[in-house]
Amino acid sequence: MTYIKFHKDLIVYQKAFSAAMEIFHISKLFPAEEKYSLTDQIRRSSRSVNANITEAWRKRRYEKSFINKLNDADGEAAETQNWLDFAFACKYIDEKTHLDLYKKYDEILGIIVSMTVNSKKWTFSETKNTPPNNSNTQ
Repeated sequence: MTYIKFHKDLIVYQKAFSAAMEIFHISKLFPAEEKYSLTDQIRRSSRSVNANITEAWRKRRYEKSFINKLNDADGEAAETQNWLDFAFACKYIDEKTHLDLYKKYDEILGIIVSMTVNSKKWTFSETKNTPPNNSNTQ
């Protein structure tokens, strides 16, 4: 049984980090006039997914705080999908890239929702002192 010790051990963190880096590289090809709008927005929201997962992990002593930060990560992931829609509509990315990234964020969103619904498994309690194992629920 593998225990999750750090936020970087979370599969959802790893998937979100990988997707954000992919967006970073793709967004380098966006037109210069998008620098302060679409490019900045999609980079910020995609990176914010990881930042909020990291904060949620550090706040797991308090279930409500943990859920709140996961809700923020959920919102940022959905916002990233919105910006992907704009990038595709503006023809800055092709259909395959759009669908691949959109599906990655659907998976990330699914994991975040699962962690939220099962927050008691992830947060500390008086009767439980070990973190959850690294299973497919995260």
